[in-house]
Amino acid sequence: MEEYIVKEGKRLRLGYTTGSCAAAAAKAAAWMLLTGRERREISLTTPKGIRLELEVAVIRRETEAVTCAVVKDGGDDPDITSGAHIIARVARTARPGVHIEGGQGVGRVTKPGLDQPVGQAAINSVPRRMIRENVEEVCRLLDETGGLSVTISVPEGEALAKKTFNPRLGIEGGISILGTTGIVEPMSEQALIDTIRVELRQRRASGAEYALLTPGNYGADFLREGLGMDPAKAVQTSNFIGDSLDLCRELGFRGALLVGHVGKLVKLSGGMLNTHSKYGDCRMELLTAHAAACGLSAGAAQAMLEAVTCDDAIRIAREAGVADQMLSRVTERAAKALARRAGEMEVGCVLFSKVYGILGQSENAQALLKSIQEE
Repeated sequence: MEEYIVKEGKRLRLGYTTGSCAAAAAKAAAWMLLTGRERREISLTTPKGIRLELEVAVIRRETEAVTCAVVKDGGDDPDITSGAHIIARVARTARPGVHIEGGQGVGRVTKPGLDQPVGQAAINSVPRRMIRENVEEVCRLLDETGGLSVTISVPEGEALAKKTFNPRLGIEGGISILGTTGIVEPMSEQALIDTIRVELRQRRASGAEYALLTPGNYGADFLREGLGMDPAKAVQTSNFIGDSLDLCRELGFRGALLVGHVGKLVKLSGGMLNTHSKYGDCRMELLTAHAAACGLSAGAAQAMLEAVTCDDAIRIAREAGVADQMLSRVTERAAKALARRAGEMEVGCVLFSKVYGILGQSENAQALLKSIQEE
């Protein structure tokens, strides 16, 4: 792949995700199984719209199956999975449709609340869709109506997973197959902050007095689906929430509204204005502390501390009857942390989850949202 971005004056090569590798390997294996012919390169269009031409590094044939591998390339982004072989074995099956499973080196989900249910292979939703759509494309081209099973494996996966958060998240036995855009974009912290500054400056120059901020794709999706807002109005801050507020003040915005997933914004209630996990992952500790202040029992507090995701922790709090009070405290503390950083600029927040919707909002959130909508 020879696509680049320029950051801090440096030309940085884009890479592709494990999800793109798995989809490409599955597409190549399906094509070879159904045609009986060999090919050493396979094309794939990522969800980001970038077309890849990927080399098929390994080909193994069986009577009713073909196995192919694509080597992961993270570009100029430091990525422990770069160089790993992402393998897809495609076999005929009596069941109609395309069936996706994880093999050696692909983790398996053992705790609730992740992208896939307990017991399933840790192949996330977007990669699963990419695999299915690319295999189905081959079937349509070749007029194939029989069922196919696709097994994704990563021989190095179990060793690589020890260097990731997977063991702590309850994903055992290997890595996750990930990616929402199919593309890996290398970016330094300062380069990302500079990008945020450019976007905010553009909005200020166009006359906007209020900034709509969200950490990433989850927030952008919720703006559209949960609040009826155009995600294009928002500036994505990634983990740099404090820096983004500084930029808003610098550029003269009157106010800013932060809309984010509880998994990010709960960290604000502990005073963390950079939410990257390398600086700390105190989500369960903060939620548990607030729940305990609302009367949560010691046993339920222990269960919350062991929860894998915020949604799972909220479920425990709901069952104990303290969720509303807990989330009210979290929202209030998060709003105060934002206000301290924002100074005289008005700032508010909305917390949500994909499972429970809006979980909390600062008192001024609706007024800020209205001001943003009217601009």
